[in-house]
Amino acid sequence: MAYDNDNIFAKILRGEQAAFTVYENDDCLAFLDVMPQSNGHTLVLPKAPAKNLFDLAPEAAREWIVGVQHVARGVQAAFEPDGIKLQQFNGPVAGQSVFHIHMHIVPCYEAKALRGHSRDFAPTETLERHAALLRAALDVL
Repeated sequence: MAYDNDNIFAKILRGEQAAFTVYENDDCLAFLDVMPQSNGHTLVLPKAPAKNLFDLAPEAAREWIVGVQHVARGVQAAFEPDGIKLQQFNGPVAGQSVFHIHMHIVPCYEAKALRGHSRDFAPTETLERHAALLRAALDVL
């Protein structure tokens, strides 16, 4: 399967689709998951067009993981979770539903179960509030 330039993340990268963006540099973009598993669930994707881990060039992978680490630090500071889960899926059987490589940063809280992956949309007001918190935390890192 070739890379689909019309996937939702490609559209977000081109500015054709709105997102709750929290961080951007020359190599990656981070925004809140609109169907979060927990408060602060953030996606980080490289700007390079790659379906999955196997399609991503090594240099792009390095820059992307540096971005993931930076955004995860911001999630830790903004939401103060008890732990953070990083998830990256390759292929439909593994759970990948958008075929542009991305990392899920999922804050985990003691005694609070995660919501299902790609299940329910969060209210816009909640996402706006969480994006503002995360942007503020990232601004001081």
